[in-house]
Amino acid sequence: MAKVLLYNIIRFGALLIMQVFLFKNIGYYNLATPFPYVLFLLLLPVGIPNFVLYCLAFMTGVTVDAFYDTLGVHAAACVALAWSRIVFVRITIQTDHYENYMTPLWGTVPFQWYFLYVLVLTLFHHVILFSLEAFTFHQFHYTLIRILLSCIFTVIIILLFSLLFYRKKQR
Repeated sequence: MAKVLLYNIIRFGALLIMQVFLFKNIGYYNLATPFPYVLFLLLLPVGIPNFVLYCLAFMTGVTVDAFYDTLGVHAAACVALAWSRIVFVRITIQTDHYENYMTPLWGTVPFQWYFLYVLVLTLFHHVILFSLEAFTFHQFHYTLIRILLSCIFTVIIILLFSLLFYRKKQR
C-alpha cells in the first residue's frame, strides 16, 4: 500500500506541474479548458480510507486554486469529485473481486468501466467547477457549452495519459 501511495504522490506532482505550467495556458477561446489534474484523484487506490481521500482532494483543489487565483472553486469541485468517486466505486465494483490497493488503471479494469468511470466523474467535476465559477443562470447555455467541451477535452487528455501508464492485466 505504501508503494502504491508513493507512486501516486509522484504522479500527483507531475500532473500538478503540467496542470499549472502547461494546461493553464492551453484552451480554446475559454470554451474548452483541460483539467487533467483530476486523474490523480481518479487513480488513487480503491480501498483508500474516505477521510484520506477527502483530505487529498481538498489539498489538490487548494493547490490548484492557489495557482489559478480562484477562491476555493477547485477545492469544492475536488471534494465533490471525491464523494462521487466513493459512490461510483461502491455501486459498480464488487469488493470481493478486487484488492483494496488496486488502482483503477486502464489495464487492471475493463476499458468500458474505465471509460465510464473517467467520463462520469470528470463530467461531475466540471459541472460543479463551472457552476460555482459562473454562479448564475444568466449565461446558462455558455456555461453548459464550457462544461461539455472542457469535459471532452479533459477526457481525451486523461485517456492519452492512461496509455502511458497502461499495463496488461496479470492473470
